[in-house]
Amino acid sequence: MDDVEEKPGPPPAAQRRWRKRLADEREEAKVYRDLATRRTGEERAILLGLADAEERHAAHWTRLLGGEVGAVRRGSTRMRALAFLARRFGSVFVLALAQRAETRSPYADDADATPAMAADERIHEEVVRGLAARGRNRVSGTFRAAVFGANDGLVSNLALVLGVIGGGAGTKTVLLTGLAGILAGALSMGAGEFVSVRSQRELLAASAPDTRDAETVLRRLDVDANELALVFRARGMGEEEARIQAGAVLSSEDPAGAVARGVGAAEGLDVVGSSIGAALSSFCFFATGAAIPVLPFLFGLGETTALVVAVVLVGLALMLTGATVGVLSGGPPLRRALRQLVIGLGAAAVTYSLGLLFGAALG
Repeated sequence: MDDVEEKPGPPPAAQRRWRKRLADEREEAKVYRDLATRRTGEERAILLGLADAEERHAAHWTRLLGGEVGAVRRGSTRMRALAFLARRFGSVFVLALAQRAETRSPYADDADATPAMAADERIHEEVVRGLAARGRNRVSGTFRAAVFGANDGLVSNLALVLGVIGGGAGTKTVLLTGLAGILAGALSMGAGEFVSVRSQRELLAASAPDTRDAETVLRRLDVDANELALVFRARGMGEEEARIQAGAVLSSEDPAGAVARGVGAAEGLDVVGSSIGAALSSFCFFATGAAIPVLPFLFGLGETTALVVAVVLVGLALMLTGATVGVLSGGPPLRRALRQLVIGLGAAAVTYSLGLLFGAALG
């Protein structure tokens, strides 16, 4: 009796790739479940839905491997770092990183992944983008003030310090100039941010619908002939959409709330932060950034050494702020970091050159 020929298993290279895919999917599902523990309501349900989808993908690679699954491997370094951040922070920062991870999905070019899996990953990218956008909106005012405050402090005070050094000032003058720059700049940034955010909130408040006595007025309107649709058309809706919205308001149990929701949908009202929070954030972060180029001079280093250390520290800080903005905006962090570095050090170099010029002219 002939021996039954055993069917050869998948090649080792394919098995290694499948195990890697399996480990990454399990790690990604863990990220979403960890994030869900820090959310409630709709956001929690969305994150759990994403985790379920990643586990379906993991099951696909498990089926392909069959009896060759082997020991549970760890995911890629990037996915493990993301899982760690999700457990520790669960913030918009992690969602932005997850968005980038979904963008890099290899399934579109992987013949062993199903078309449905590739389509899933593309949809996941948009879902996570939406969740990250919600988080960005919640922190937009204060975060913007913090990042730009720190960046302005770094660039402006480094430029100020380099300018007076170029003009021939001694260490004591550099220190006094730098400390004055910290205080003046931080106060100016804080006051400017307070006025900016407060003005924005006042402008939005002036555009919000006035719902005083709305309950009484709306219930007295003639259902067949009224101008309620004109309210929505004035806020940007088309004629037919405004008519439908007006009908929905009149049939609602809470007509005043329906008007407010309808107007908000038509205008897409921006979410702004607290004016005091933005001002304090801007003040503190500007002062922190502006202190960095002054620190080497405070520790009594020689002028040349202090200057080199100040430039290096500011360069690293500029790259950090640039990379942070890149991650949160969904862009490439390294490119944003290098752009921030070139702009910041370029401005400082121009000021130093002008200091040399004016110092020579006055000397």
